[in-house]
Amino acid sequence: MSARPMDPRTRRSRSALESALRELIAERDLSQISVSDITKRAGVNRSTFYEHYTDVHDLAAASCTTVFDELVAASPAAVPPVTPDGGPPDNPLPDLFAHVAEHAPLYRALLGDDGSARVINHLLQRMTVTAHIRRSPAPEDPADAAGTSHDPAAAFVAGAVLGSVVDWLRHGCSGTPQEMGAALWPLLIGIAAAAGWETERPGSPAAG
Repeated sequence: MSARPMDPRTRRSRSALESALRELIAERDLSQISVSDITKRAGVNRSTFYEHYTDVHDLAAASCTTVFDELVAASPAAVPPVTPDGGPPDNPLPDLFAHVAEHAPLYRALLGDDGSARVINHLLQRMTVTAHIRRSPAPEDPADAAGTSHDPAAAFVAGAVLGSVVDWLRHGCSGTPQEMGAALWPLLIGIAAAAGWETERPGSPAAG
């Protein structure tokens, strides 16, 4: 069954609250932002806030969904298949770090020392699910299809990618996205090989 669409009033309230938080994050640490700060900036009352979110951290995860989706999509949480001609896959890490650099103030606020453990766990879980699904593209178990199966290897790779992002932010994004990608890609390939990642397309000659 599909989810019920939001009514216009709910959509406006959520959009105002999420926009307010993104503006405030650009001005101060997440730990210094209160519900009152957000509702005042959004022009709504506290009861409206609590109709949609449990607290500031809940709003933070929701308000950054689009940016998080871009990060998850750019993340090489699973080593991609070989190219159709059998060559090595392109290195996606420069694009990942370029995305992080573009949104550095937001990610630094959410993932840094004064950020939100709940937001970090939320993002790590999404990256782990993506890694699991990419590693097992045709699961037989419905639980696997939903990305709910326990997959320590997927969690390990997702953690390595996210940890590298957090460390890069902590050090002021020292080094270009291209330099970061070139340095870390061989390590990711090695981790993936050790974890038994599939690197051939199903049905390809190499895959048997």
